Amino acid sequence: MHQNKKVIIVGAGFAGIQLARKLDSSLFDVLILDRLNHHQFQPLFYQVASSQIEPSSISFPIRNIFRGKKNVTVRMAEALSIDTGNKILRSSSGEFAYDYLVLAMGCKSNFFGNTELEKNAFSLKTTYEAIQIRNHLLETFEKVLSATEEEKKSLLNIVIAGAGPTGVELSGAFAEIRDHVLPKDYPGTDFSKLAIILVEGSENTLNSMSPEAQKASAAYLRGMGVDIRTNTLVKSYDGENLLLSTGENIPTKTLIWSAGVIANGISGLPQEAAGPANRIRVDRSSLVKGCNSVYALGDLAFMETPLYPKGHPQVANVAINQAKLLAENLKNLEKSRPLEQYEYRDLGSMATIGTNKAVVDLPFIRFKGYIAWLVWMFLHLMLILSVKNKLFIFINWAIAYLTRNTSLRLILKNQQSAKQ
Repeated sequence: MHQNKKVIIVGAGFAGIQLARKLDSSLFDVLILDRLNHHQFQPLFYQVASSQIEPSSISFPIRNIFRGKKNVTVRMAEALSIDTGNKILRSSSGEFAYDYLVLAMGCKSNFFGNTELEKNAFSLKTTYEAIQIRNHLLETFEKVLSATEEEKKSLLNIVIAGAGPTGVELSGAFAEIRDHVLPKDYPGTDFSKLAIILVEGSENTLNSMSPEAQKASAAYLRGMGVDIRTNTLVKSYDGENLLLSTGENIPTKTLIWSAGVIANGISGLPQEAAGPANRIRVDRSSLVKGCNSVYALGDLAFMETPLYPKGHPQVANVAINQAKLLAENLKNLEKSRPLEQYEYRDLGSMATIGTNKAVVDLPFIRFKGYIAWLVWMFLHLMLILSVKNKLFIFINWAIAYLTRNTSLRLILKNQQSAKQ
Protein backbone atom coordinates (compact mmCIF):
# COMPACT_ATOMS: atom_id res chain seq x y z
CA MET A 1 0.00 0.00 0.00
CA HIS A 2 1.27 3.48 -0.88
CA GLN A 3 2.59 5.45 2.09
CA ASN A 4 2.41 9.25 1.84
CA LYS A 5 5.71 11.09 2.31
CA LYS A 6 5.94 13.40 5.33
CA VAL A 7 6.58 17.07 4.54
CA ILE A 8 7.28 19.44 7.44
CA ILE A 9 6.85 23.14 6.68
CA VAL A 10 8.37 25.55 9.22
CA GLY A 11 6.58 28.90 9.01
CA ALA A 12 3.07 29.84 7.93
CA GLY A 13 3.88 32.95 5.93
CA PHE A 14 3.12 33.45 2.24
CA ALA A 15 5.48 30.61 1.18
CA GLY A 16 4.43 28.09 3.83
CA ILE A 17 0.70 28.55 3.32
CA GLN A 18 0.99 28.42 -0.46
CA LEU A 19 3.10 25.24 -0.38
CA ALA A 20 0.75 23.44 2.00
CA ARG A 21 -2.19 24.34 -0.25
CA LYS A 22 -0.50 23.18 -3.44
CA LEU A 23 1.10 19.88 -2.30
CA ASP A 24 -0.60 16.82 -3.77
CA SER A 25 -2.68 15.27 -0.96
CA SER A 26 -2.44 11.83 -2.57
CA LEU A 27 1.36 11.90 -2.20
CA PHE A 28 2.14 14.00 0.87
CA ASP A 29 1.12 14.37 4.51
CA VAL A 30 1.95 17.89 5.71
CA LEU A 31 2.85 19.19 9.16
CA ILE A 32 2.90 23.00 9.50
CA LEU A 33 4.94 24.29 12.42
CA ASP A 34 4.74 27.94 13.45
CA ARG A 35 5.39 29.94 16.64
CA LEU A 36 2.04 31.66 16.12
CA ASN A 37 -1.36 30.09 15.52
CA HIS A 38 -2.13 32.45 12.65
CA HIS A 39 -0.92 33.59 9.23
CA GLN A 40 -0.25 37.34 9.06
CA PHE A 41 -0.76 39.58 6.05
CA GLN A 42 2.37 41.69 6.41
CA PRO A 43 1.74 44.34 3.70
CA LEU A 44 -1.05 45.84 5.82
CA PHE A 45 0.67 45.82 9.24
CA TYR A 46 1.13 49.58 8.90
CA GLN A 47 -2.67 50.01 8.67
CA VAL A 48 -3.11 48.18 11.99
CA ALA A 49 -0.36 50.32 13.55
CA SER A 50 -2.13 53.48 12.37
CA SER A 51 -5.61 52.35 13.52
CA GLN A 52 -7.02 51.99 10.00
CA ILE A 53 -7.98 48.31 10.13
CA GLU A 54 -8.51 45.72 12.85
CA PRO A 55 -5.75 43.17 13.60
CA SER A 56 -8.23 40.33 13.02
CA SER A 57 -8.80 41.54 9.43
CA ILE A 58 -5.25 40.58 8.44
CA SER A 59 -4.65 37.61 10.75
CA PHE A 60 -5.90 34.15 9.75
CA PRO A 61 -5.92 31.13 12.12
CA ILE A 62 -3.82 28.44 10.43
CA ARG A 63 -6.13 25.62 11.53
CA ASN A 64 -9.05 27.44 9.95
CA ILE A 65 -7.22 27.87 6.61
CA PHE A 66 -6.68 24.08 6.39
CA ARG A 67 -9.88 22.93 8.03
CA GLY A 68 -10.96 20.96 4.96
CA LYS A 69 -7.56 19.39 4.18
CA LYS A 70 -7.27 15.94 5.77
CA ASN A 71 -3.56 15.62 4.96
CA VAL A 72 -2.51 18.81 6.82
CA THR A 73 -1.83 19.02 10.57
CA VAL A 74 -0.75 22.10 12.50
CA ARG A 75 1.50 22.52 15.54
CA MET A 76 2.10 25.78 17.37
CA ALA A 77 5.78 25.37 18.22
CA GLU A 78 9.22 26.84 17.57
CA ALA A 79 11.68 24.97 15.37
CA LEU A 80 15.00 24.69 17.23
CA SER A 81 17.42 22.57 15.21
CA ILE A 82 17.70 20.05 12.38
CA ASP A 83 19.40 16.65 12.41
CA THR A 84 19.88 16.34 8.64
CA GLY A 85 21.54 12.93 8.92
CA ASN A 86 18.57 11.29 10.63
CA LYS A 87 15.97 13.57 9.03
CA ILE A 88 14.62 14.86 12.34
CA LEU A 89 13.39 18.37 13.22
CA ARG A 90 13.72 19.30 16.89
CA SER A 91 11.14 21.77 18.17
CA SER A 92 9.77 23.21 21.40
CA SER A 93 7.00 20.63 21.02
CA GLY A 94 9.23 17.57 20.55
CA GLU A 95 10.97 15.82 17.66
CA PHE A 96 9.41 15.18 14.25
CA ALA A 97 10.70 12.88 11.52
CA TYR A 98 10.45 14.10 7.93
CA ASP A 99 10.95 12.95 4.37
CA TYR A 100 11.11 16.55 3.17
CA LEU A 101 11.73 19.61 5.35
CA VAL A 102 10.84 23.10 4.09
CA LEU A 103 12.12 26.17 5.92
CA ALA A 104 9.95 29.26 5.41
CA MET A 105 10.38 31.22 8.66
CA GLY A 106 10.84 34.61 6.99
CA CYS A 107 12.72 37.53 8.47
CA LYS A 108 12.91 39.71 11.54
CA SER A 109 14.07 43.32 11.92
CA ASN A 110 17.81 43.81 11.53
CA PHE A 111 19.24 46.21 14.12
CA PHE A 112 22.78 45.59 12.81
CA GLY A 113 24.05 44.50 16.22
CA ASN A 114 22.85 47.65 18.03
CA THR A 115 21.26 46.17 21.18
CA GLU A 116 20.23 49.60 22.50
CA LEU A 117 18.20 50.24 19.36
CA GLU A 118 16.71 46.75 19.52
CA LYS A 119 15.61 47.35 23.11
CA ASN A 120 14.08 50.81 22.62
CA ALA A 121 12.74 50.97 19.06
CA PHE A 122 9.46 49.53 17.81
CA SER A 123 9.61 47.10 14.91
CA LEU A 124 6.76 46.08 12.62
CA LYS A 125 7.16 42.41 11.79
CA THR A 126 4.11 40.86 13.49
CA THR A 127 0.45 41.72 14.10
CA TYR A 128 1.31 41.94 17.81
CA GLU A 129 4.01 44.56 17.13
CA ALA A 130 1.52 46.53 15.02
CA ILE A 131 -0.88 46.53 18.01
CA GLN A 132 1.98 47.66 20.29
CA ILE A 133 2.68 50.64 18.03
CA ARG A 134 -1.04 51.47 17.88
CA ASN A 135 -1.35 51.37 21.69
CA HIS A 136 1.82 53.38 22.19
CA LEU A 137 0.80 56.15 19.77
CA LEU A 138 -2.74 56.44 21.11
CA GLU A 139 -1.34 56.69 24.65
CA THR A 140 1.16 59.27 23.44
CA PHE A 141 -1.68 61.44 22.08
CA GLU A 142 -3.44 61.16 25.47
CA LYS A 143 -0.26 62.16 27.33
CA VAL A 144 0.11 65.31 25.20
CA LEU A 145 -3.03 66.72 26.86
CA SER A 146 -1.43 67.01 30.30
CA ALA A 147 2.25 67.28 29.32
CA THR A 148 4.44 70.30 30.06
CA GLU A 149 5.90 72.19 27.09
CA GLU A 150 9.23 70.43 27.72
CA GLU A 151 7.60 66.96 27.77
CA LYS A 152 5.62 67.71 24.62
CA LYS A 153 8.84 68.01 22.58
CA SER A 154 9.58 64.29 22.79
CA LEU A 155 5.92 63.24 22.63
CA LEU A 156 5.31 65.22 19.43
CA ASN A 157 8.23 63.72 17.48
CA ILE A 158 7.54 60.44 15.67
CA VAL A 159 10.67 59.08 13.98
CA ILE A 160 10.58 56.30 11.38
CA ALA A 161 13.89 54.75 10.33
CA GLY A 162 13.94 53.30 6.82
CA ALA A 163 12.11 54.75 3.81
CA GLY A 164 11.16 51.53 2.05
CA PRO A 165 7.46 50.81 1.46
CA THR A 166 6.76 50.28 5.20
CA GLY A 167 8.43 53.53 6.26
CA VAL A 168 6.80 55.55 3.48
CA GLU A 169 3.34 54.07 4.12
CA LEU A 170 3.58 54.65 7.88
CA SER A 171 4.75 58.25 7.41
CA GLY A 172 1.84 59.01 5.09
CA ALA A 173 -0.68 57.37 7.43
CA PHE A 174 0.57 59.30 10.46
CA ALA A 175 0.51 62.59 8.52
CA GLU A 176 -3.16 61.96 7.64
CA ILE A 177 -3.98 61.15 11.27
CA ARG A 178 -2.33 64.40 12.38
CA ASP A 179 -4.21 66.50 9.83
CA HIS A 180 -7.65 64.85 9.75
CA VAL A 181 -8.22 62.70 12.84
CA LEU A 182 -6.50 64.31 15.84
CA PRO A 183 -8.23 67.73 15.42
CA LYS A 184 -11.61 65.90 15.66
CA ASP A 185 -10.56 63.60 18.52
CA TYR A 186 -8.87 66.34 20.57
CA PRO A 187 -10.65 69.63 19.87
CA GLY A 188 -8.83 72.52 21.46
CA THR A 189 -5.45 70.74 21.46
CA ASP A 190 -2.90 71.84 18.89
CA PHE A 191 -1.39 68.81 17.16
CA SER A 192 -0.01 70.83 14.26
CA LYS A 193 3.46 70.56 15.86
CA LEU A 194 3.37 66.76 15.62
CA ALA A 195 6.51 66.06 13.56
CA ILE A 196 6.79 62.92 11.44
CA ILE A 197 10.48 62.45 10.65
CA LEU A 198 11.50 59.84 8.09
CA VAL A 199 15.19 58.89 8.24
CA GLU A 200 16.80 57.01 5.33
CA GLY A 201 20.42 55.92 4.89
CA SER A 202 20.38 56.07 1.09
CA GLU A 203 19.70 59.02 -1.21
CA ASN A 204 16.02 58.28 -1.87
CA THR A 205 12.73 57.14 -0.45
CA LEU A 206 11.59 53.80 -1.99
CA ASN A 207 15.18 53.08 -3.00
CA SER A 208 14.28 49.75 -4.68
CA MET A 209 11.70 51.35 -7.00
CA SER A 210 12.04 53.49 -10.15
CA PRO A 211 13.43 57.06 -10.07
CA GLU A 212 9.89 58.28 -10.92
CA ALA A 213 8.44 56.48 -7.89
CA GLN A 214 11.24 57.80 -5.68
CA LYS A 215 10.65 61.41 -6.76
CA ALA A 216 6.85 61.15 -6.54
CA SER A 217 6.85 59.50 -3.08
CA ALA A 218 9.20 62.15 -1.66
CA ALA A 219 7.10 64.95 -3.19
CA TYR A 220 3.86 63.46 -1.82
CA LEU A 221 5.34 63.05 1.67
CA ARG A 222 6.82 66.53 1.77
CA GLY A 223 3.48 67.91 0.58
CA MET A 224 1.87 66.14 3.54
CA GLY A 225 4.34 67.74 5.93
CA VAL A 226 6.65 64.78 6.51
CA ASP A 227 10.26 65.74 7.34
CA ILE A 228 12.47 63.49 5.16
CA ARG A 229 16.17 63.07 6.06
CA THR A 230 18.03 61.09 3.38
CA ASN A 231 21.72 60.06 3.52
CA THR A 232 21.22 59.92 7.28
CA LEU A 233 21.56 57.03 9.74
CA VAL A 234 20.31 56.49 13.27
CA LYS A 235 23.40 56.16 15.51
CA SER A 236 21.78 55.57 18.90
CA TYR A 237 18.45 55.74 20.73
CA ASP A 238 17.91 55.30 24.46
CA GLY A 239 14.12 55.62 24.47
CA GLU A 240 14.28 59.39 25.00
CA ASN A 241 16.97 60.83 22.73
CA LEU A 242 17.78 59.81 19.18
CA LEU A 243 21.21 60.63 17.73
CA LEU A 244 21.59 60.90 13.94
CA SER A 245 24.76 60.45 11.89
CA THR A 246 24.57 64.19 11.12
CA GLY A 247 25.16 64.88 14.83
CA GLU A 248 21.61 66.09 15.38
CA ASN A 249 19.83 64.94 18.53
CA ILE A 250 16.03 64.50 18.39
CA PRO A 251 14.04 64.12 21.61
CA THR A 252 11.43 61.43 20.96
CA LYS A 253 9.42 58.73 22.70
CA THR A 254 8.72 56.99 19.38
CA LEU A 255 11.20 55.35 17.01
CA ILE A 256 9.75 52.84 14.55
CA TRP A 257 12.43 50.70 12.91
CA SER A 258 11.90 49.57 9.31
CA ALA A 259 15.51 49.88 8.16
CA GLY A 260 16.40 46.36 7.17
CA VAL A 261 15.73 42.69 7.83
CA ILE A 262 17.72 39.60 8.74
CA ALA A 263 16.53 36.03 8.15
CA ASN A 264 15.32 33.91 11.08
CA GLY A 265 17.91 31.21 11.67
CA ILE A 266 17.96 27.56 12.71
CA SER A 267 20.91 25.40 13.77
CA GLY A 268 21.97 22.18 12.12
CA LEU A 269 22.57 23.35 8.56
CA PRO A 270 26.00 22.92 6.92
CA GLN A 271 28.40 25.87 6.76
CA GLU A 272 28.10 26.08 2.95
CA ALA A 273 24.40 26.93 3.34
CA ALA A 274 25.19 30.22 5.13
CA GLY A 275 24.35 33.22 2.93
CA PRO A 276 24.31 37.01 3.39
CA ALA A 277 22.06 38.55 6.10
CA ASN A 278 21.59 35.08 7.63
CA ARG A 279 19.80 33.83 4.50
CA ILE A 280 20.11 30.18 3.47
CA ARG A 281 21.83 29.36 0.16
CA VAL A 282 19.63 27.24 -2.11
CA ASP A 283 19.85 25.95 -5.66
CA ARG A 284 17.23 26.80 -8.29
CA SER A 285 14.88 24.07 -7.07
CA SER A 286 15.06 25.63 -3.55
CA LEU A 287 17.18 22.76 -2.17
CA VAL A 288 19.50 23.93 0.62
CA LYS A 289 23.19 23.75 -0.35
CA GLY A 290 24.89 20.72 1.16
CA CYS A 291 21.62 19.06 2.18
CA ASN A 292 19.34 16.30 0.99
CA SER A 293 15.60 16.82 1.38
CA VAL A 294 15.86 20.23 3.10
CA TYR A 295 14.45 23.23 1.22
CA ALA A 296 14.17 26.96 1.94
CA LEU A 297 11.66 29.44 0.49
CA GLY A 298 10.84 33.13 0.40
CA ASP A 299 12.63 35.83 2.39
CA LEU A 300 14.83 33.19 4.02
CA ALA A 301 16.21 31.74 0.79
CA PHE A 302 19.24 33.09 -1.07
CA MET A 303 18.93 31.82 -4.63
CA GLU A 304 21.40 33.03 -7.26
CA THR A 305 20.02 33.00 -10.81
CA PRO A 306 21.14 34.61 -14.10
CA LEU A 307 18.64 37.46 -13.70
CA TYR A 308 19.20 37.80 -9.93
CA PRO A 309 22.86 36.97 -9.20
CA LYS A 310 22.58 38.67 -5.78
CA GLY A 311 19.42 36.82 -4.75
CA HIS A 312 15.77 37.72 -5.18
CA PRO A 313 13.95 40.66 -3.58
CA GLN A 314 12.30 39.72 -0.28
CA VAL A 315 8.71 40.19 -1.41
CA ALA A 316 5.54 38.09 -1.21
CA ASN A 317 5.45 37.36 -4.94
CA VAL A 318 8.82 35.54 -4.81
CA ALA A 319 7.75 33.47 -1.79
CA ILE A 320 4.41 32.47 -3.34
CA ASN A 321 5.91 31.46 -6.70
CA GLN A 322 8.85 29.56 -5.18
CA ALA A 323 6.30 27.63 -3.10
CA LYS A 324 4.17 26.80 -6.15
CA LEU A 325 7.21 25.50 -8.02
CA LEU A 326 8.44 23.47 -5.03
CA ALA A 327 5.03 21.78 -4.77
CA GLU A 328 5.47 20.75 -8.43
CA ASN A 329 9.07 19.67 -7.93
CA LEU A 330 8.36 17.49 -4.88
CA LYS A 331 5.73 15.76 -6.99
CA ASN A 332 8.29 15.46 -9.81
CA LEU A 333 10.74 13.83 -7.38
CA GLU A 334 8.13 11.29 -6.29
CA LYS A 335 7.26 10.54 -9.92
CA SER A 336 10.96 10.41 -10.98
CA ARG A 337 10.49 13.31 -13.37
CA PRO A 338 13.04 16.08 -14.07
CA LEU A 339 12.93 19.16 -11.80
CA GLU A 340 12.04 22.65 -12.98
CA GLN A 341 14.25 25.61 -12.18
CA TYR A 342 12.97 28.82 -10.62
CA GLU A 343 13.34 32.29 -12.06
CA TYR A 344 11.51 35.34 -10.77
CA ARG A 345 9.32 37.26 -13.17
CA ASP A 346 9.11 40.74 -11.71
CA LEU A 347 5.47 41.77 -11.96
CA GLY A 348 6.18 45.17 -10.46
CA SER A 349 6.13 46.94 -7.11
CA MET A 350 3.98 49.58 -5.48
CA ALA A 351 3.53 51.69 -2.38
CA THR A 352 0.77 53.89 -1.07
CA ILE A 353 1.54 57.23 0.55
CA GLY A 354 -1.95 58.21 1.63
CA THR A 355 -5.50 58.69 0.38
CA ASN A 356 -5.48 59.08 -3.43
CA LYS A 357 -1.65 58.92 -3.42
CA ALA A 358 0.36 55.89 -4.51
CA VAL A 359 3.14 54.89 -6.88
CA VAL A 360 3.09 51.79 -9.10
CA ASP A 361 5.99 50.36 -11.11
CA LEU A 362 4.95 47.72 -13.64
CA PRO A 363 7.30 46.18 -16.23
CA PHE A 364 5.60 48.10 -19.05
CA ILE A 365 4.29 51.27 -17.35
CA ARG A 366 4.85 53.48 -14.31
CA PHE A 367 2.19 55.71 -12.83
CA LYS A 368 1.19 57.55 -9.68
CA GLY A 369 -1.73 59.29 -8.01
CA TYR A 370 -5.38 58.30 -7.73
CA ILE A 371 -5.34 55.45 -10.28
CA ALA A 372 -2.20 54.02 -8.68
CA TRP A 373 -3.94 54.18 -5.29
CA LEU A 374 -6.97 52.27 -6.63
CA VAL A 375 -4.68 49.63 -8.18
CA TRP A 376 -2.78 49.29 -4.87
CA MET A 377 -6.05 48.84 -2.93
CA PHE A 378 -7.53 46.35 -5.40
CA LEU A 379 -4.42 44.14 -5.53
CA HIS A 380 -3.98 44.08 -1.75
CA LEU A 381 -7.65 43.27 -1.31
CA MET A 382 -7.33 40.35 -3.76
CA LEU A 383 -4.36 38.93 -1.85
CA ILE A 384 -6.29 38.81 1.44
CA LEU A 385 -7.16 35.18 2.17
CA SER A 386 -10.85 35.09 3.05
CA VAL A 387 -13.91 36.65 1.40
CA LYS A 388 -15.17 37.76 4.82
CA ASN A 389 -11.93 39.61 5.57
CA LYS A 390 -11.92 41.18 2.10
CA LEU A 391 -15.36 42.54 2.89
CA PHE A 392 -14.37 43.85 6.35
CA ILE A 393 -11.33 45.65 4.97
CA PHE A 394 -13.24 47.09 2.03
CA ILE A 395 -15.93 48.48 4.38
CA ASN A 396 -13.24 49.95 6.67
CA TRP A 397 -11.49 51.58 3.72
CA ALA A 398 -14.78 52.92 2.32
CA ILE A 399 -15.75 54.47 5.68
CA ALA A 400 -12.27 55.95 6.14
CA TYR A 401 -12.34 57.38 2.61
CA LEU A 402 -15.78 58.95 2.93
CA THR A 403 -15.36 60.31 6.46
CA ARG A 404 -11.58 60.78 6.67
CA ASN A 405 -11.96 58.96 9.96
CA THR A 406 -11.88 55.47 11.50
CA SER A 407 -13.45 54.26 14.72
CA LEU A 408 -10.72 51.76 15.59
CA ARG A 409 -8.67 53.90 17.96
CA LEU A 410 -8.86 51.56 20.94
CA ILE A 411 -6.04 51.25 23.47
CA LEU A 412 -6.05 47.54 24.25
CA LYS A 413 -3.73 46.51 27.07
CA ASN A 414 -4.08 45.19 30.60
CA GLN A 415 -4.49 47.58 33.49
CA GLN A 416 -1.24 46.48 35.12
CA SER A 417 0.92 47.53 32.17
CA ALA A 418 -1.19 50.67 31.72
CA LYS A 419 -0.13 51.82 35.21
CA GLN A 420 3.58 51.53 34.51
